Amino acid sequence: MRTPIVAGNWKMNKTIAEARALVTAMREDLARLAATGKAEIVLCPPFVSIPEVAALVKGTPLHVGAQNLFWETKGAFTGEIAPPMLNEICDYVILGHSERRQYFGETDEGVNNKVKAALAHHLKPIVCVGENLAQNEAGQTQTVVGAQVRAAFKEIARDDARGIVIAYEPIWAIGTGKAASGAGANAVIGLTIRGALADLYDEATAQGVRVQYGGSVSPKNVAEFFAQPEIDGALVGGASLVAADFIAICQAAVK
Repeated sequence: MRTPIVAGNWKMNKTIAEARALVTAMREDLARLAATGKAEIVLCPPFVSIPEVAALVKGTPLHVGAQNLFWETKGAFTGEIAPPMLNEICDYVILGHSERRQYFGETDEGVNNKVKAALAHHLKPIVCVGENLAQNEAGQTQTVVGAQVRAAFKEIARDDARGIVIAYEPIWAIGTGKAASGAGANAVIGLTIRGALADLYDEATAQGVRVQYGGSVSPKNVAEFFAQPEIDGALVGGASLVAADFIAICQAAVK
């Protein structure tokens, strides 16, 4: 039985003061839900707010994640954040988000390097994969998403693979208000993502990896996704910036 995981990706939103207010507003409810053991809940604020958020949730069952990292441990890489700078205050790190790929030139090879670096420094990766609208309409979803999974898991040992979370985020559904259908997302995760993992490792490993859905997740549609057998939670964007909405999504995950 895979434990659902709900991660709030705040992207480039919320000042430190605003992050403090948001976490304070939802900390009690989220901690109560996480304490059931029926779902993991992760907050992923911008880098500058991570220490503040980590301090606010310390002593609770809530987790903190970063939105990116660089694969080197230190050096002349201006503007980057190294894994050892994160692992004292973070449990998770989002890697390979489509916005990183689209706006900052992130490659499959770079994502793989980051996954290896995260694992080496005891950070749990949330690896994002997904196709754009043109690829989807051309029937290329299986090819594109399968290739991204294989690239991200290249040279990753089976035992390490089991601890990685995958977020299936069809790019055409991110921030557009146009979510995939529950059945459609379930099919991609079951056939393409778990299929790629089974090819790389074995069926047991493929079935053990948690795979989230992301892309315009809201309290109104989340039950449709959580009802699907292959979907193990959600990577939540805009709705994670509204306390009541994120609490409602986490409540659905626990149910």
